[in-house]
Amino acid sequence: MNALLAKTGNDAVHPAARRLLEQLADTPAAPVRLVVVAPGGYGKTALLGALDRSYREAGIEATVVDDADQLDDDDLTRLTRLAAAKEGPLVVAHRPNPRAQALRALGETLLLPPLTVDEVGKLAKQLTGRTADASALHASTGGVPRLVERVVTAHLADFRAELAALDDDVLRYLIAAEAGAARNLDLLCSLLERTPDELPEVVDGARATGLLDAEDILLPAAAEAVRAYGPPARRLAVLQQLVEAQLTRGLPVLDLATSLLDAGSSGASAATAFATAAGEALPTDPKHAARLFEAAAEAGARDAATTTGWARAAALSGDLDTALRLGDGMLSGEDPEARAAGAEIAATVLAHRGELARTAELYRWAAATDNWSRQHAATTSSSAGGNGSIPAGTENPNAAATSRQDANHPTAANSTHSQASALPRRTNAAEAPLDLASPAPTAYAPNANASFPTSPQQNGESYRWVGPGAVDAFATIALVGTGQTTDGQAVATVPMPGVAPTLFTGAAARTASGIVESVFGCGTEALPTLVGAAAMLEPAVGGAPLPDSPAALAALAGLHAGELALAESVLERALASSVGGDLLATRHRLLLGWVAMTGGHLAAATEHRDAVAGTKLEARDELFFATLELGLARRASDLVGLQQSWERAYQASMRQQVDLFTLLPLGELAIAAARTGAHAKLSRRLERAHAMLDRLDNPPLWTVSLCWHELHAAITTEDRATAERQLAALNRFADCGRYPAALARAAGCWLAVLSGTFDPGEISAAAAELHELDLCWDAARLAGQAAIRTSDRKAMVQLLEAARQFQGTTGRLESSTPTPGAATGLSALSERELEVARLVVDGLTYKQAGSKLFISGKTVEHHMARIRGKLGAADRRELLATLRELLAKPTVH
Repeated sequence: MNALLAKTGNDAVHPAARRLLEQLADTPAAPVRLVVVAPGGYGKTALLGALDRSYREAGIEATVVDDADQLDDDDLTRLTRLAAAKEGPLVVAHRPNPRAQALRALGETLLLPPLTVDEVGKLAKQLTGRTADASALHASTGGVPRLVERVVTAHLADFRAELAALDDDVLRYLIAAEAGAARNLDLLCSLLERTPDELPEVVDGARATGLLDAEDILLPAAAEAVRAYGPPARRLAVLQQLVEAQLTRGLPVLDLATSLLDAGSSGASAATAFATAAGEALPTDPKHAARLFEAAAEAGARDAATTTGWARAAALSGDLDTALRLGDGMLSGEDPEARAAGAEIAATVLAHRGELARTAELYRWAAATDNWSRQHAATTSSSAGGNGSIPAGTENPNAAATSRQDANHPTAANSTHSQASALPRRTNAAEAPLDLASPAPTAYAPNANASFPTSPQQNGESYRWVGPGAVDAFATIALVGTGQTTDGQAVATVPMPGVAPTLFTGAAARTASGIVESVFGCGTEALPTLVGAAAMLEPAVGGAPLPDSPAALAALAGLHAGELALAESVLERALASSVGGDLLATRHRLLLGWVAMTGGHLAAATEHRDAVAGTKLEARDELFFATLELGLARRASDLVGLQQSWERAYQASMRQQVDLFTLLPLGELAIAAARTGAHAKLSRRLERAHAMLDRLDNPPLWTVSLCWHELHAAITTEDRATAERQLAALNRFADCGRYPAALARAAGCWLAVLSGTFDPGEISAAAAELHELDLCWDAARLAGQAAIRTSDRKAMVQLLEAARQFQGTTGRLESSTPTPGAATGLSALSERELEVARLVVDGLTYKQAGSKLFISGKTVEHHMARIRGKLGAADRRELLATLRELLAKPTVH
């Protein structure tokens, strides 16, 4: 019996009951035959209490019976006889129950329905004195008065005793309903040990509690009460029974296992349930999957499959610390397949943390383990004894051996199916030689004499992130990316024996082929290969953590080749397809920012930057983020912003090893370093970059952009010799396509502009070619700088018009007043305002400046007023001081 409305008085009585009481208020002696029907929590007891007090006060003998549905057959018979014999008032209340149908004949039936939204709001106001969100409260409670009262007064704990007192089958049904099993007939019958025909009796009992909605679904507030205040031991037992039943049937357990998370379950069945549920959650919710995998480990699962799955989920959700910790722990295990999996995990994480050389080493070590395992399995299966021991002449790749393998023994180095085997064994000046044929590092082989199993599988399923079909491909990408090959042999794309030619392995192999192609010849042949690999992976990634995505590598190649539209398209497709999950979404977004910035679309680049601002960034993403900020400040001629961004970008570069795929940020850093007087700090890193490119015979695709950036750094520091050296390098690559040819011509024009002797027609043509290649900002700057350095008024006007035309494609809006988030410093000024500002700072009067720009002095005065507003200067003196500071050094290029 509930005492909700009895406690709160008649003001809180159910509206239907209140209307009845109002009708009886003036005629309490009128004979009433009433049967009140409602589930628990609707105020039946309060209504009967009010009627009983009213009859007593009036001296009327009345029969009032609550919870009539609990009467046994004898009591029900006596009540029926009493009602027939007496003529006085009779009020009976009961919960909906098939047994109580006979009570309906005792009088008029009064049904107490759920409260409406408005009625819920009024009740909440009566109970607390405060206005509540009636819609949300109604959705949570279903309009059940008792639930409304306990929610708004924070007394859900009052359900503890009521739940414990319920019939055991009803309680188990409610627990199952809270776990999401209310619709699973087979599961409920198994749990309650009833046939389908017997189940409705239990469901009727659950409905009578008032905790279910019209569709027999547990109301949200009721679910919270069952979850938090149901008997813990009973709840745990029920959930485990449900999970075991689902596992036995091979059916999904995600919802049930999630309910087990906060129940303190442990043991083999719980561990299996958590691991199985984690696998179900992984494709769509990596964070939840990581939590489930962790619970599986805490429940006792210590197998490699669980550990690898946990690491995968952690990586996909951005928790690379956990992934690396788990992977590193697997490297010291005894199972070679588990060690290879650990190497893959560590390699993937370290790629995101800027350690591509280490990534290559770990992938090659995993590949060597794979090759040895296959060879050992084949040799063992064909040996006479077949006892699984290591055959004579077969060297364990994990043994602490120092000698080379027998020349006749097949190794990863001469396997026709090894993608990384196409790479010669070169030595990086900063790294130890990496050789697939050599034994794996001894640090990963604590048990060098162990006899390895012949099958690298667990329960018939691979738990590897990458596996033999792709590990060589990722090793190849890392090796080329760190300059450890000059071999032109194509990467093998034929699947390894016994390895399924899935879209994932095919995409990995094609990506590796594209990267190898990019460092031979002109390199542009690699673009179709890389774009094709990105497209292949879009529907097939399936939650696999990647060291880098084909889309990102294709975009980088596109940026280096001047194919900005192609780079933008492939990145947008990767974002839309969630390739690589959250782990690579940030990288794709930052590269989109780089594409926009390179094309001069600074507003779009800023939007992409802001989309990831404030998130935790790994070393590689941090470098691209910080240099994107640096590049935006440079292109906006924002000296203050450039100086503020420099330190973060420089520190980010210190945490990232130089590799092929970070040359763009390095080039941007070089220009900014020259602008801020910190060029010497980057000299060693630039030397390493050129040493890497030298080892690759200076591939044009990757070298041209760095030379272009270093040219502008040299121009900024007025280092004519270095600028001419970079120009010569660009000229050497001019025959490798339109993009390098355009950069070479533009570089020659820049030197001519700085020397003061140039042909305006050549400048215009070179700038127009840059603009056609989507290098809008570079085109505008070349034309603009030439315009302010010529004494030929006609040429100046033509060049300024060209600069304005090119600059207009960036979509920068002019505004007389700053807006929130608008660019600051010189970036807030239009091209014409910059021209006016430079002339006035140089000492020209408004009339003189107007004459030089072919405008009136009044117009110059108007421009200066707009500039003052944009820069927030208090007066003309402050305005000139601000402009002198911003224009103190040559424009950053």
